Amino acid sequence: MKSRLHASVLAVAVGAGWALPGAAQAQATAEMSVQDEIAQMRAEMARMAARIDTLEAELDVAEAKAEAASTTAASTTAASAAETAGAAAKKAEADDGTKISWKGGPLIEGKGGWSFKPRGRIQADGGFTSVPDSTGRSEGFGNEIRRARLGVEGDIPGGFGYKFELDFAGNATEVTDAILTYEDDGLKVAVGQHNNFQGLEELTSSRFSSFIERAAFTDAFGFERRLGVSASYGTGDVLVQTGLFGDNIGDLSNKNWGADGRVLFMPKMGDTQLHLGGSVHYTDLESGMTVRYRQRPLVHFTSERFVNTGNLNAESEFGLGLEGAVIAGPFHAAAEGFWQQVNRPGALTDPTFFGGYAEAGFFLTGGDSRGYKGAIFDRVKPKNPVDKGGLGAVQVNLRYDYLDLNDAGITGGQQNGYYLSLVWTPTAYTRFMANYGMLEYDDAVYALATGSRSYSVDSFGVRAQVDF
Repeated sequence: MKSRLHASVLAVAVGAGWALPGAAQAQATAEMSVQDEIAQMRAEMARMAARIDTLEAELDVAEAKAEAASTTAASTTAASAAETAGAAAKKAEADDGTKISWKGGPLIEGKGGWSFKPRGRIQADGGFTSVPDSTGRSEGFGNEIRRARLGVEGDIPGGFGYKFELDFAGNATEVTDAILTYEDDGLKVAVGQHNNFQGLEELTSSRFSSFIERAAFTDAFGFERRLGVSASYGTGDVLVQTGLFGDNIGDLSNKNWGADGRVLFMPKMGDTQLHLGGSVHYTDLESGMTVRYRQRPLVHFTSERFVNTGNLNAESEFGLGLEGAVIAGPFHAAAEGFWQQVNRPGALTDPTFFGGYAEAGFFLTGGDSRGYKGAIFDRVKPKNPVDKGGLGAVQVNLRYDYLDLNDAGITGGQQNGYYLSLVWTPTAYTRFMANYGMLEYDDAVYALATGSRSYSVDSFGVRAQVDF
């Protein structure tokens, strides 16, 4: 634009320069010489060039002002639009009362106390077992989807809540939890299928366990969810739990019923969390029922069991449990013991079997600690998760696991387990585990070729897990 303006003015100026002398000669102006006319033209051209420069400078200023005004207007419009949209969203939320947040999965909270959250987990296991050849038992590689659960949970106005979850692992569909709850201050009442207060190890979710499987006695003594009604009351550092239960929902209908109770003391001393408790259990069995206590060598993907009482006629079961734990920064320790007595019919002797464990663990990553909530171990939340550029939480654990199924003339065998686990928690909702176990047996069910029933079995298992 500036180049065209220069050219136009110069053309006019040159044309004028050639026209003026001709006009002056035509008018016979003798006083003015040709040199004077040229000097005048040059002076006029210089004035015009200066004027052009002034106009160009003014044009630059005008264009800059116009551009700034356009940018300001656009920014103002965008800000106004954003404010309008934000106000509309807030108004919609205020009108609707619905709030959506993220807690491993979408948590939808509605007006009046309603909430809804999908929940689930997938645990994929693999590994191997090494068994003395002369026992004739299978060994080698194994793998499975240990758990594949999907369900929902939430709140209902008035202090009520619900939880429903199915497990699809093992080519079967089973109901794990189906509960309606009511809470008021420290009181919680639950009706439906749920855990019956068997102890710290059993009540801690498999999502947060320190080993690939729970302690041997929990499976050996048949701990499982049951259909019933329970009440828990907590005040300060004390929690009391009790309930009446039937059988697992998948085993009904029968006349089995039981009563369970658990008392916990959970003081916190500075940054150290203590946990001390005990539980008592009674199960009355339908006439003609039998019980059987047995256990695998650490991993679940093998069907072999080297300790096994076989079927025992029983009228009732009576159990006592003790539990203790401590969490101090990156360190934790836990121990439990459980005595299971079987009341057999007639003159048959009543055996008492025992199982227990002791473990210790330590986080290798700074700032990480084992979670604890409601008298059980809870989720580990890495201080520096992978999604924030960190390593996640890395933990090592050692455990001694003992199970004795010999008593009162019954020889079910003894199992001594020595376990090591490495747990990597990249984020709060993902975990990877590697476990090794050396199981030493006495009075095992299967004998060696020499006739000896004392030998060892090695197990190794890994797990990949995601939950929400």
